[in-house]
Amino acid sequence: MEGESLSQTPFFTRQGVAFVPDRISRGPWSETSLHARVLIGLLAAEIERLHGGPEWMPARLTVDLWRLPDLSPAEVVVRPLREGGRIRVIDADYLSSGVAMARASCQLLRRTANPPVKVWSPPPWDAPSPAEVPRPAQGMGDLSGMWTTRPITGSFGALGRRRLWMAEVRQLVAGEALTPFVRAALAADFASPFANAGEGGLAWINSDVTLYLHRLPVTEWIGVEVVNHQATDGVAIAECWFHDEVGPIGASSVAALAQRRGMGL
Repeated sequence: MEGESLSQTPFFTRQGVAFVPDRISRGPWSETSLHARVLIGLLAAEIERLHGGPEWMPARLTVDLWRLPDLSPAEVVVRPLREGGRIRVIDADYLSSGVAMARASCQLLRRTANPPVKVWSPPPWDAPSPAEVPRPAQGMGDLSGMWTTRPITGSFGALGRRRLWMAEVRQLVAGEALTPFVRAALAADFASPFANAGEGGLAWINSDVTLYLHRLPVTEWIGVEVVNHQATDGVAIAECWFHDEVGPIGASSVAALAQRRGMGL
């Protein structure tokens, strides 16, 4: 699948300092708005490119999504807020036509060694591998080429437990390989539709995403499990646990607003 994915049209093309979105980058809320997942992935990619390194673990990525950008060329402006010996905090803005549409804050922690203490953790994920799960006839985002999935338990809008594998099917930026961190960042926004979709479809738009990682994925497939959705007065929160084919890697949480098609943020 990896070789096939690299032959497909990427979400963005880099032209100087600008990133030009392809139409495949469109989101679900209007024909002219960008999908949040590709915006989040691009912010993560630029932070990692300019301030990452093998000794630094991107442990937290928070992206505030306050506007729906269109498909105009965009610029990513990255600013270090702290560059300490053990903690780095890096901000990045997504600018479209000179207007800030979203902002990321990434905390990178220096890798060392675990202390010799035992701490409780949830039991291992008892999911079949992606190779053991049939490809669905159709799935949310699969037909549009936004990603590919292998459903394990439940489905979009169904009540009850929901788990699946997902993987990327195209490059984020033309000619630039997907890093493990960018794969996880692209998957982070998936927590919103997967956890917030109900029997009537998706009626929530997330206003932020926070991705926590204790390690980077070592396989291209990311396992997503819904663990929470709560809502009151048109405001929702939701959370999914993330895995790869080796074990748990972290979690993605979102806040969301009640939304109808065609509404803005």
